[in-house]
Amino acid sequence: MSVPVLHGYWRSSAVYRVRIALGLKAVAFDQVAHDLLAGEQRDPAYRAIAPHGLVPALEVDGAVLIESPAILEWIDQRWPAPSLLPADPLAAATVRAMAALIACDIHPINNLRVLKALKHDLHATGEQIEAWTHRWIGEGFAALDSMIEAHGGTHAFGDGVTLADCYLVPQLYNARRSGLDLSPYPHLVEAGEAAERLPAVAAAHPDRQPGANP
Repeated sequence: MSVPVLHGYWRSSAVYRVRIALGLKAVAFDQVAHDLLAGEQRDPAYRAIAPHGLVPALEVDGAVLIESPAILEWIDQRWPAPSLLPADPLAAATVRAMAALIACDIHPINNLRVLKALKHDLHATGEQIEAWTHRWIGEGFAALDSMIEAHGGTHAFGDGVTLADCYLVPQLYNARRSGLDLSPYPHLVEAGEAAERLPAVAAAHPDRQPGANP
């Protein structure tokens, strides 16, 4: 198998998820950086790889995978150990629900192109955009904190790292950048910080990636 090539942007939370998963599996990979702020994701050369013009995209053995949920599921199947999903189907569904809470209910309405649209198309002020961001992260985090209280142990689900942690850590990074008060979500923060202390997760941090701002 050839070395996977991850197309991304250093601060993209969707790409961050994939880096975490690859790191937890101890999979070597190359990275190609695309500056989202400069619009490089819309370049025809990149669209030839990823027609949707978004990151991440993962090139592997002549194929291209897009959308982080699909990529993460593929990674977990391709390299089964350590598994990022519990063996029990109900437990696995709970982990997927935690991940989807972030991937479907928080991230899409707070990603870069949505925030740009709020600013340029709807003329939202910086204060309004911050309120928008905090509203949707806060609502999602409140639900996720309850789920982690019910199902968590050392990590978001039980005592092993799962897909839920792959999603949680990048969203915590975004929440901190936005200045959100995290005190109402103690279980979520504790689980996120436990994952962040793992060497493979720490290595995936945005500040340690190609193209990161000093």
